[in-house]
Amino acid sequence: MPYAVEAEQLTRTFGDFVAVDHISFRVAEGEIFGFLGPNGSGKTTTIRMLCGLLLPTSGRATVLGYDVARQPEEVKARIGYMSQRFSLYSDLTVRENLEFYAGIYRLPRREVRRRIGDFLHLVGLEGRENTRVEHLSGGLKQRLALGCAILHEPRMLFLDEPTGGVDPASRREFWDLIYDLAGRGTTVFVTTHYMDEAEHCHTVGLMYQGKLIACDSPAGLKAQAMRGQVWEVACEPLVAALDRLPTVPGVQEVAIYGTLLHVIAESTSGPAIRAALEEQDIRVTMLEPIPPSLEDVFISLVQQPVVLHAPPGE
Repeated sequence: MPYAVEAEQLTRTFGDFVAVDHISFRVAEGEIFGFLGPNGSGKTTTIRMLCGLLLPTSGRATVLGYDVARQPEEVKARIGYMSQRFSLYSDLTVRENLEFYAGIYRLPRREVRRRIGDFLHLVGLEGRENTRVEHLSGGLKQRLALGCAILHEPRMLFLDEPTGGVDPASRREFWDLIYDLAGRGTTVFVTTHYMDEAEHCHTVGLMYQGKLIACDSPAGLKAQAMRGQVWEVACEPLVAALDRLPTVPGVQEVAIYGTLLHVIAESTSGPAIRAALEEQDIRVTMLEPIPPSLEDVFISLVQQPVVLHAPPGE
C-alpha cells in the first residue's frame, strides 16, 4: 500500500519540554487521517513538522516521499496547508485573496481563472467574488481559507483544527468539502479536538501529552480500547451521581456527557448502578447500554492506558 506520510519515532522538544514524544504512524494515500486530542497534546507541533515548517529534534518523517528535515521545500511545494488561525487578508476581496495565493504558488496565468472558477463552484462562493473577506461569516471564511490551500491542486492537504470557532452547520458543510476532496484522490490529514469529527475519518490517531496512545479506524479503536459496557445514565442530581458511581462494584469510569453520564462498567452492572443511585435518593430517568463513542474510548485510554495493536502499516 502506498503511503503519503510515514513517521518513525518523530520527536520535538523545546528545552526540557517534550511536545511530541517518539510517535510512529503511517497515512495511506487517499485517506482522511484524523489527529485527535485535547489542546496542548502535540497535534499542531506534529503537523508543523510534517509540513516542513519545524525541524524534528529526532526521528524522521516523509511526506509524499520527501524527507521533511532534508527536503522541506520539496514538501511545501506539494502540499496544501490550512493553519489553526485564519490567515487571509480581511481587507481584500475573495477573488483578490485567491489571486494572491495563485501568485505564491506560481500558477500559470492561463490556469488561474479556471481554477478560481472551479473552486468558487466547489465551495459555494459563487457570487461573492467581490465581497471583502471581513464581511464574510466564519464558515465562509473557513471555506475561502480551504480554497487558498487547494488552489494549486495538491496531492496532500494538512488542516490544523479547521472548524474551530464555527457553528455546527458550517462544520458539517466543511466536512462535506473534505469528503469531496478525498473522493477526488487528495490525502487529507486533519487535526481536531472535536471527538465527533474524528468519526468521519478513515483512520484516527489519538494524541495525549505528546504521545500517540492509539491509532486505528474508529471502529477498531472502539473494539480494542473498551474493556466494558458503556451505560448512558440520565439522573438528578447529576453531581451526586458523579460522586456515588465510582464506588459501585464493577464500575471502571464515570464521565459527564452533556446533561448525561457515561459509565463504563461490566455488562451486568445495570441493576447495581440503578440500586446504588436510588439508595442515595438520586432519581434515575434513563439507564441503558449504548455503543461507545470515541470520547468514551479516549477517556478510557487516558484513565487506564492499555496496550493496543500496532498502528496500521506498522
